[in-house]
Amino acid sequence: MRSRPADAGHRSRGLISLFIGCVSASYTDSDEEDDVSPREKLQKSTKGFDDFCVRNINQAPFGRREIEIAEQEMPGIMALRKRAGDDKPLKGAKIVGCTHINAQTAVLLETLVELGACVRWAACNIYSTQNEVAAALAEAGFPVFAWRGETEEDFWWCIDKCVNAENWQPNMILDDGGDATHLMIKKYPAMFKMVKGIVEESVTGVHRLYQLSKAGKLTVTAMNVNDSVTKMKFDNLYSCRESVIDSLKRATDVMFGGKQVLVCGYGEVGKGCCQALKGLGCVVFISEIDPICALQACMDGLRVVKANEVIRQVDIVITATGNKNVITREMMDKMKNGTIVCNMGHSNTEIDVNSLRTPDLTWEKVRNQVDHVIWPDGKRIVLLAEGRLVNLSCSSIPSFVISITACTQALALIELFNAPPGRYKSDVYLLPKKMDEYVASLHLPSFDAHLSELTDEQAKYMGLNKAGPFKPNYYRY
Repeated sequence: MRSRPADAGHRSRGLISLFIGCVSASYTDSDEEDDVSPREKLQKSTKGFDDFCVRNINQAPFGRREIEIAEQEMPGIMALRKRAGDDKPLKGAKIVGCTHINAQTAVLLETLVELGACVRWAACNIYSTQNEVAAALAEAGFPVFAWRGETEEDFWWCIDKCVNAENWQPNMILDDGGDATHLMIKKYPAMFKMVKGIVEESVTGVHRLYQLSKAGKLTVTAMNVNDSVTKMKFDNLYSCRESVIDSLKRATDVMFGGKQVLVCGYGEVGKGCCQALKGLGCVVFISEIDPICALQACMDGLRVVKANEVIRQVDIVITATGNKNVITREMMDKMKNGTIVCNMGHSNTEIDVNSLRTPDLTWEKVRNQVDHVIWPDGKRIVLLAEGRLVNLSCSSIPSFVISITACTQALALIELFNAPPGRYKSDVYLLPKKMDEYVASLHLPSFDAHLSELTDEQAKYMGLNKAGPFKPNYYRY
């Protein structure tokens, strides 16, 4: 930590300079430095390391500062790093990672290495990479292949570079969306059979795993951390409650009071979005296929409608389903001038963006990750992040909540890597309840929260172990 200047004026100017430096490095200029593809550049770290491909290795100092800031807001993963660092529970693990690459996931990567693992990492989203953080990881000797604004070809090239490298046989996969798993199964089936476990954290990726399992094509054990309680509730609900507002404001400067908003999907992400939007005075409509989620929306005071019933009148459309073609070209043709359209679900298929790439429509870049799509009569919609995950493309998500997710991922990797033969079959499993509770307990000290303890009599009465787990697997939090 740098020492504080004695003069308050100097302190203010220093903070302003640091803020401007971080912002310009993170979300405005860092992906638009030049038109030369990183794949065509020859870059080395200050120590001569060159097994990476990032936008600009010289941005590493900015990225290191952002990682240090994130560490302060990630108490759980830092506590896990400290507690397990001496035991090296991941010694011998060779992990292929395909996740968002930002300051928060950098803390996870560095923790995995502290716990003994070797890693190679690519991005799961072409717009969510913080270039300066990727540079900081490369400077620290991590094989990282990612930059903001990759093409589709770049995207798969980067994952391939992580999977297929000289003297490298991965035995674990940490995936967000299932792309690394998909590539390895399709392109390197023999290599895939040597993998001991997969940890998947997204709705889309988990859905793919269950499909593979049902078809009898999943030959390794997989851990579904997306549906672990700590990940689902905190990353999907509480995080999205904050980040959806931040993303929309940064991208469009919109004022929410009185705006009519259609949220497609009332799962945990949809619930978080709606809580925030209602709190700022929006009129919120929900479209749902699930009668239970629809009834929850009704009980929360929201109107449940078919999208077509309100598509002409709403000011903002947000998808949060994990499905495809939830918002179609036909619907966008009906939208009024100035409608903001964005996606909070993981998949980039929820909004049918390809149907907008036709000769009759004009695309006009407004700012980073913001496009006007203009119809022949002059009507325009405001499309954010080309339909990809808006809170990671146009903003960032709270470090604290990623600490919770990172802990579930790290514990799942430790569990699968160290599991004795026969404990798990080639199927998809949920994170054990005891681990969920442990992740939560790692974060309670930061709130100065003190847990009550069961007496022997109370534990016997409830039929529980005093140390937990405290709820059955079927309990819904």
